[in-house]
Amino acid sequence: MRIHADFNQRIVITPNDYRWVDSPMPGVERMMLDRIGDEVARATSLVRYQPHSQFSSHTHDGGEEFFVLEGVFADEHHEYPAGSYVRNPIGTQHTPKIGAEGATIFVKLHQFATTDTRQTIINTTTESWQPGLVDGLTVLPLHSHGTEQVALVKWAPNTQFKPHRHWSGEEIFVLQGTFYDEFGRYPKGSWIRSPHLSEHTPFTRDDGALIYVKTGHLPT
Repeated sequence: MRIHADFNQRIVITPNDYRWVDSPMPGVERMMLDRIGDEVARATSLVRYQPHSQFSSHTHDGGEEFFVLEGVFADEHHEYPAGSYVRNPIGTQHTPKIGAEGATIFVKLHQFATTDTRQTIINTTTESWQPGLVDGLTVLPLHSHGTEQVALVKWAPNTQFKPHRHWSGEEIFVLQGTFYDEFGRYPKGSWIRSPHLSEHTPFTRDDGALIYVKTGHLPT
């Protein structure tokens, strides 16, 4: 299976484009954003767990990164409420088992460098934020390895950022509000993947925005 597998292409998916499909486990659905492979795949997805659903035990052969969008995700190790950012390195294993609230996560699989071995659990709702590069931005760094950088960026209403170019690409998931650039409008739930050396000039309007952003990780 190949979904948005050409990393030279700019891809935009908004909630109007969502098409949920059943996973092999009852009560677990996926919205596939990009994918190379079948059940074991290099994949970026939204995964929606119904209350009291579970997924079979599995090992992360290529690593797992996820952000909890709604509800509470859980496994035998921890419970991860909405706003949790988690990285499970290559070789880790778990058995997701979801409680009464259900859960929806944004998840990336099989995308770790072999040298990226740090396990991470961050409750972003309790962390301290840093000033951004322009007035109206605050940043919560989540991960850094090699050229790859992951952060949450909070945009105040009517904030303008400077034009910039994405070395090794940029990936954005809009968590709150509405994100804009000269190419379009991206409401909450939108996913944008921009290729190596792409450029844009982002901004917000009256509702501001909160975004997950990853840079420096796509093939050049």
